[in-house]
Amino acid sequence: MKKITIAIDGYSSTGKSTVARQLASHFGYIYIDTGAMYRAVTYYALKQNVISENHFDKSGIIEILPEIDLEFRKVNSEDVRIFLNGENVENEIRNLMVSQFVSRVAAIREVRLKLVAQQRKMGEGKGVVMDGRDIGTVVFPNAELKIFMTASPEIRAKRRYEELLNKGETVDFEQIIENIKTRDFLDTTREDSPLRMAADAIEFDNSDINPDNQFLQLVKMVENKINEL
Repeated sequence: MKKITIAIDGYSSTGKSTVARQLASHFGYIYIDTGAMYRAVTYYALKQNVISENHFDKSGIIEILPEIDLEFRKVNSEDVRIFLNGENVENEIRNLMVSQFVSRVAAIREVRLKLVAQQRKMGEGKGVVMDGRDIGTVVFPNAELKIFMTASPEIRAKRRYEELLNKGETVDFEQIIENIKTRDFLDTTREDSPLRMAADAIEFDNSDINPDNQFLQLVKMVENKINEL
C-alpha cells in the first residue's frame, strides 16, 4: 500500500496528538508530535529560569537553543515519547505552566526555524503522521492529506480540565478556558507561521463526536486518499 504524509493541524486541545498516534499505529506510520517539541523547549526555558510567571526573556530563549537536543524514542511497542537532552519529559511538558507559555515561545522565529528544520528531516521518507499548528502550511505544504481539527473553546477546556484532573493536578476550569482562548489568539496572530487552515485541508470539527467515531472517520479519510493516488 502506498505511503503518504498526513499533516494534522488545528487549535490546542482538539485531540490532535491522540488521533495522530492512533492513525500512525493503525497504518504502521511514524508519529511526530511537533507540539511536544515546542513544549519541551518551553519546559527547558522554565528550568533555566529564562522565563517565569513574571519574566519572559526572548533573547535568553534564543541563547539556550543550542543547548537543546530533542529526540523521539519508542518506550514500548507502541508509545513514542519525547526526550529532552536524553531525559523522557513527556509528562513534565504537559503541565499548565508550560501551557501558559508555549504559544509565546513558539512565536519566536529562531525557535520555529530550529524545530521546523528538524521536523522536515524527520518526515523525509513518507509514512508519517505529524501534528501541530503549521504542518500543512509550512512544514509539509505538499502533504497528500491535510486535516484541520477544531472544536469550541468550552469543549476543549472541558477535555483539558478532565485530563489534568486525571493526572492528579489541582486546576481551575476558568483558568484553563482563559488559557485556551489566549493560546488561540497568540497562535492565529503571531507574525511567523500563524495557525491557519491550508486551502486544501479538510476541516474536522470534533465538538460533538466521540473518540471511536472520530477515529473511524479519519481512518476512512486516509484510506480514501491512498486509494485516490
